[in-house]
Amino acid sequence: MNPLVLAATEEQNPLVPPGPEFVVGLIAFAVVFFFLAKKLLPAINKVLDERREAIEGGIEKADAAQTEAQSVLEQYKAQLAEARHEAARLRQEALEQGTVLKEELRAEGQRQREEIIAAGHAQIEADRKQAALSLRQDVGKLATDLAGKLVGESLEDHARQSRTIDRFLSELEEKAEAAR
Repeated sequence: MNPLVLAATEEQNPLVPPGPEFVVGLIAFAVVFFFLAKKLLPAINKVLDERREAIEGGIEKADAAQTEAQSVLEQYKAQLAEARHEAARLRQEALEQGTVLKEELRAEGQRQREEIIAAGHAQIEADRKQAALSLRQDVGKLATDLAGKLVGESLEDHARQSRTIDRFLSELEEKAEAAR
């Protein structure tokens, strides 16, 4: 082996590049770094800022929506409570009106019943008077006929006949009242 090649291989470290290569690599790195720092990094930061703003805006929108939903829920609960209160009030009113109507109908029924009973009593009294009058006439006619047969003469005088019948019936009524 050649001692020069051996000395050259011993001095060269594989981790350290040769000088011209190192300079070219350093310049290439600086160009890439400059390109990334000036062109690509602002675009990346811009996209990240937009994402952060979108996320923060979404969180704000979500908070606003949650606040609005809570407000709507409170309004709904208030309206529901008001509707329940109104329904209870209407039920109570209907119950009161039903009770009043029931009492009015009961009073009207009582009044009609009393009218019917009064009319019935009046009809019975009229029928009783009619029957008494008819009976009085029939009894008077029979009594006159009987008296005429007993006396032997006709009692055709109507005034006398009426007085006799009235006196006879009055005596019968007095006897009936005294017996009670």
